[in-house]
Amino acid sequence: MNLSAVAIALLASAGIWPAPAHASGCGLGAPGTTSRVAIQGTGRTMLIHVPREFRGKAPLVFLLHGSTGKGSDILADSKLADTADRHGFLLAAPDGGIAAGQGFVWNIPGVPTVTGKVPGPSDPDDVAYLRAAIDDLATRGCADRARVYATGLSGGGRMTSWLGCVAADRFAAIAPVVGLRAGNPSSRDPNFPDSASCVPSRPMPVIAFAGGKDTTNPVEGGGAPYWHYPMRVAEARWADLNGCRKRLAESADPRGYTDCRARADVLAHIDPQAGHSWVADNEAVWAFFARHRR
Repeated sequence: MNLSAVAIALLASAGIWPAPAHASGCGLGAPGTTSRVAIQGTGRTMLIHVPREFRGKAPLVFLLHGSTGKGSDILADSKLADTADRHGFLLAAPDGGIAAGQGFVWNIPGVPTVTGKVPGPSDPDDVAYLRAAIDDLATRGCADRARVYATGLSGGGRMTSWLGCVAADRFAAIAPVVGLRAGNPSSRDPNFPDSASCVPSRPMPVIAFAGGKDTTNPVEGGGAPYWHYPMRVAEARWADLNGCRKRLAESADPRGYTDCRARADVLAHIDPQAGHSWVADNEAVWAFFARHRR
């Protein structure tokens, strides 16, 4: 049934039809639009896209930009707002807390950014910022705390992985794109993650995407100090953390691990011809997210 805006407003005033979010005090602007929203208690803002059929208390997906990028960049590049409109989830695209060039980088403690600098205690705490955003949007009645997810590109993919490690109490699933990690590279042997740096409080479902021709974050490892260990090592570490019992064939698409605790599968799609770009299948990302809640 297709109703006009006038008809919906009349039904809403009579208590027959749910009022659109901007009319109900959610404060995110009209459905189908993207607005910059202040996050209470942080002094920071983020871009939030409200889906066309938004009625409040929707799933919330954080979309994290790559290093030296901005939220507006990844919104344009990923086309994920179109997916949000089709499936009815809120899409939040924040900026990282550390200024770098014309954009920002994310604060992953103990790991150098692309500038070579290791974030220090005076740098903004991006995990605290995203936690505050969840609290703010849930308190407003906009977001469902049980259905909060994260995805991101490159440095944003590494930040997404970090959220899985340290904020599993807030996120129901993660989808790193050309950026899957499972903790910081070990100082003793950077070909493996430091197990002490990633100890999630609960099993974390993971779906990851990568390009076989990526020379920035190579699937086979190497590269910059923040990268180093191979992607398959990250997959295996998440499988261990999630108590997975079945390994899929290396040649499978996706490859990875299933039969995990709390249905927290670890899946990886590798496009052999792709490079360092948004290689995610947005419909597959949302289908995976939709199967999980915290």
